[in-house]
Amino acid sequence: MQHNTETKIWNATLYLRLSRDDGDKEESNSITGQRELLRDFIRTRPELREYAVRIDDGFTGSNFERPSFKKMLEDVKAGRTNCIIVKDLSRFGRDYIGVGEYMEQIFPLLGVRLIAINDNYDSNNYKGTTMGMDVVVSNLVNTMYCRDAGKKLRTANQVKWRK
Repeated sequence: MQHNTETKIWNATLYLRLSRDDGDKEESNSITGQRELLRDFIRTRPELREYAVRIDDGFTGSNFERPSFKKMLEDVKAGRTNCIIVKDLSRFGRDYIGVGEYMEQIFPLLGVRLIAINDNYDSNNYKGTTMGMDVVVSNLVNTMYCRDAGKKLRTANQVKWRK
């Protein structure tokens, strides 16, 4: 009997997102930090190869209508990338249902590995099972944060309008 000792190579897309610019016209500091973290992570894992970096700087995570997110999905559907790496799940999205659909239905069907570094999540560890309770709670917190931020923004805008 022969054993296959080859390790699968994952063509990874590094996905970076920040909901608001930090005020300058250059790339935001948070985006720069996210890129460094993800590249450091990849350097220590020989099975991961960087395919692309997709950046949505200044886009909300409450929906998936983001230009680089859409481009990343095009890459997935075309077979150019089969792994997505994010700093944490909130960078991927802040919509509990939408993020869960990608994690539990869409990506497994397409053979896509999702890694969220700071959440210690790697979909390879959940093959054939559902995501753990810690991931579910994290997704719920991200959704609640987004809704709370929206309420605060509306209230601030109402105060400004009244003045």
